[in-house]
Formats: sequence, structure tokens, C-alpha cells
Amino acid sequence: MGELDGDEAKALAGSLRELFNQATALLVEDGAAAPLVAKIRDHLGCELDQVLSVATRLDSWEHVNLQRGVDAYLAAHSPGAEWFGVVGQHRAHHEDILGMLYAARHGMPHGLGAADYSTAAAGPEESVEVVQLGLAPTTAPDGTPVFVGIRGSTEFGPPLCRLEVLAAERGAARAVGAEVERLMREHDAFRRKVLSFEVSEHRGNELLSFLPRPDLGPDDVVLPDGVLESIEQHVVGIAEHSERLLAAGQHLKRGLLLHGPPGTGKTHTVRYLMSRLHDCTVILLTGRAMRLVAQAAALARRLQPSMLVIEDVDLIAMDRGFTDGPTNPLLFNLFDAMDGVGADADVTFVLTTNRADELERALADRPGRVDLAVEVPRPDAEGRRRLLELYGRGVELRADLAPVVEATEGVTASFIKELLRRAVLDSVRAGHEGAPVIGDELADLARGMAAERTSLTGILLGGTDRPTVGAKLGAEPDVVVRARRAGLRR
Repeated sequence: MGELDGDEAKALAGSLRELFNQATALLVEDGAAAPLVAKIRDHLGCELDQVLSVATRLDSWEHVNLQRGVDAYLAAHSPGAEWFGVVGQHRAHHEDILGMLYAARHGMPHGLGAADYSTAAAGPEESVEVVQLGLAPTTAPDGTPVFVGIRGSTEFGPPLCRLEVLAAERGAARAVGAEVERLMREHDAFRRKVLSFEVSEHRGNELLSFLPRPDLGPDDVVLPDGVLESIEQHVVGIAEHSERLLAAGQHLKRGLLLHGPPGTGKTHTVRYLMSRLHDCTVILLTGRAMRLVAQAAALARRLQPSMLVIEDVDLIAMDRGFTDGPTNPLLFNLFDAMDGVGADADVTFVLTTNRADELERALADRPGRVDLAVEVPRPDAEGRRRLLELYGRGVELRADLAPVVEATEGVTASFIKELLRRAVLDSVRAGHEGAPVIGDELADLARGMAAERTSLTGILLGGTDRPTVGAKLGAEPDVVVRARRAGLRR
């Protein structure tokens, strides 16, 4: 047989391709994909070529809410619906479910099987089962047959989960998707929870964790007189009167800045606010997770009343006059987030910093960014006594506190907390039975922690940075709470 010319070679290739397609179709008809394709076709009443998909992509941490929304939809429209899945190799390479069905029809080793499940957090101590890959037959609100499908994030794909609605009519699929999204918000697992954004190095994954809500009372917070009351009036008072304020045309969004040396109690004060606002959603941003401030602000608006806490905000909001290089782009993300929430939103932005004097002035240029700044100073003598009594609860505190108060001048709340911890440890090591006993040796321990030989440890714990034992710091400001309506004080 002679060589084929170009046209003959093309014709032969076309014939071989057609033969291959027909053979594949016959194999699929008799193979594992037949029940899968038939299940889709029989419920929708059309061939697979006529099936369309309306998909919604969501951040992977929304998987628990997607499951809640779909469960609520199925309970309302098809309570007896049973989930099924797609089995076989190479499923991870297909991002969407409809793509798997087409691949199955064209010979990929996919077939009908059980749905895949995984778990997702629904609270600090609660996890629920979620569909990782599956479909459930149901109907649209107008009775049109549809499938709802859930596809969780995969190892090789982006950190997203998907709602996929399969139908013969686009309008029906869109109606189902819209109703599922509404039910997601109605049954939102994040509402009234304490949430923390985190960042994983794995594919830049964005994570959202549940944290237990603190249980603190006013007696657990040691601040100068009037400070805690001012904070509560600004944060809690507005929340309690939100309806009347809106009716009077007043904005609800507010910004609070807590500033002061490390270890003075800024984070502890935030924890008290979390405890006080038990019906409020709290979202925490720290460290590298600050780059997610836009997502956090959007979530705060969705879940209002809410409080968005950004710790050590100076990491992204240093005054542009302090830097010679380019401005941190996250600063503008922060501005956009704070301004974009809307004045009518019951959202509190709480910022903490150890370096208020280096913060960007524009933070306070507009109401709703920072309209109250509160200094959390090193405790005075009375404050140190109260802290000793607070952290001494649960032990037998026999010590004369006067010399301890004197020996701890200039230190912070964190220093005193560590002082009591070490005293308890010493008591336990000494073999005391029952509750630890702390006597007058507490004053000697305080002097030792403040001594020059442990000066670095003392500074790290919020102690004095003076080189001699008992050296006094400069006087602390008398005015602790400063409400500022225009510009951060320099």
C-alpha cells in the first residue's frame, strides 16, 4: 500500500476519530457512567447536552454556611432527598461537577456512588458534617426539577467551595441559588461568635477559626477610675440605643483606639468588651492576617452588630511621615474597609497599638474611623494593689501588699500577673498542701524580678527599663481618657 497524501491522511484520521467516539459511547452506555448520566437525565427530563450549571464560588471557610443553606433549602422543598456522589479517579482535576459528568460520558472512569463528606467547625467546640462532593435532587421554587451540588475545596484547586445548581432552565437554577444564599445568611454559623482570621502558607489559604467567648466582669478589669466606663459608653452604649440613634439620623459605626505600653491591659480590655457584648459578632485580625481586612470588614457588616478588632494596628498604619519608603498598601485597605462599611452599620472598629504617636493622622480624619482614643497606662499604686488581689484569687494571699506595691512601681499588669504566677510556683515547689500560700516573700520576689540582672526579662514583661532597683519612672499622665473628634494628638 502506497503512502497517503495529505487529504487522504486527514480523511483517515477523521474516520478513526469517529470510530473512537462511537466505541467510547458504547462503552459508556454499558459501563459505570451509565447510571450516573441516567440519574441526571431522568430527574431533569433532558439529555446531558441540555443541562446547564449556575455556580456560586465562596471562600473555603464559608463551607459550613453553604451546607446550612442547602440543608434548609432541601428541608423546605424535598425533605426526603438523598445525596449521591461521583466516584472514580481524577475527580480532583475537575473543579465543577458538570465537568465531571461530561468527562464520565466521554470515557473518564467516573460513576455513580456515595457522596463524599468532611467536617467543618461550627463553633469553638462544635463541628458538623458537610458534603465535600455530592448532588441532591430537588425542585426550584416554581417546581422545576433541579440538582443542588456542593463541591468543597480540593488539594490542587483554589481555596474555594462551590454551590452548583444543575437544571434545564437557567431561570430555575438562578432562583435556587438565590434562595440558598438567603438561607445561608439566615442560618449563618458565624453570627454572635468570636472569629479569628488566620493565614496559611499552603496555597495562600485563608482560614477562619472560632474562639471561645471570654467571661469577664468589670471587677476583672483594673483601669484608672472612669476609663472602663468611658469605653463602655462609647461601644456598648451606642449598641444599646441603636434604633433611637438611627431614627434621629445619627451614625452607628464607631472607632475606638486603645493605646499604651505593652502589657498594660489593652487586649484584656478588648476581651472584656467581647464578654460584655454577648450578642455581638467579634472578628479578630492580628499579624499577617491583617491583609484580610477587606474580607473581615465585609463579614462585620454582614453579621452586625459586630466588633472588628485589629491588634497592633501600627504594623500597617504607621504615619507616612515616619517612613522614607513607599506607604504600606494595607493602610489604604484599612481606610477603604473602615469607610466602606457604612455609617448606618452597627459595627465597632477597635484598634490597639503600643505606639500611638506614630499612627497615621488620617485614621481620625473622618468620623467612624477613630472617634475615641483611650490610653491604658501603667497602673498606679492603687491599681497595682487591685491587680495583686485580682491575680491572687485562688491562693492564700498572706503577704503584706504595701511593700509589694512599692517594689512594683512602674510595672504593668502583665508583670504583676507573672509575679503571682512565680510566687505560686515557688509555693508548689516548697511542697505546701492545699491552696498555695503566698507570704511576705512576695516583696522579695518582686524586687528580684525588677533587679538589674533580670532587667531584660523585666522589660519584656512590661517592667521598668531603668538600670537600678527601685528607680522610678516619670509621672504618668493624669488624664487617661481622651475623646478626640479630629486628629490623633501628637
